[in-house]
Amino acid sequence: MMDNLKRNLAVVAGVVAMSVFGGVAGKAQELPTAAYLPLEMAQKAANAAMAKCIADGYRVSVAVVARSGSTKVLIKGDGSGPHTVGSSTGKAFTSASMGRPTGQLAALIKDKPFLDGLRDMDPRMVILGGGLPIKIGGALVGGIGVGGAPGGDLDTACAKVGIESIGGE
Repeated sequence: MMDNLKRNLAVVAGVVAMSVFGGVAGKAQELPTAAYLPLEMAQKAANAAMAKCIADGYRVSVAVVARSGSTKVLIKGDGSGPHTVGSSTGKAFTSASMGRPTGQLAALIKDKPFLDGLRDMDPRMVILGGGLPIKIGGALVGGIGVGGAPGGDLDTACAKVGIESIGGE
């Protein structure tokens, strides 16, 4: 009789556990998933961009931000000016936030001056060439910004090498 009672209690406990924890597992499966930029990839992209600029003779800073705009990597190159830190970080933030190259945004504002308000959307926005969105498998996962080369197109070329180094688009 005692064995039957123990067996029945075990069955009841099992059923209760399944109903409680089965519901939790079901809820966990409903959580959305999102692509993100791992730190190792962010570091690799920043280092590749920096290496390209150094090879070309430019003293720059490179920043990589997550999709949220938070800084993942910031490298201030030897001999780069103090302004390059804010410039690179702002370009990375802007490209991640807007999902497009900062040089493209600058051209858009030049062609359509009524869009100049884009500059005021957030104090971290920097709309100069040198920032590119980082997309992996079509998903926007962050942004990279380079500041300090003598022209936005040169900053952009270094940023592009960084993205290519991680197989990004």
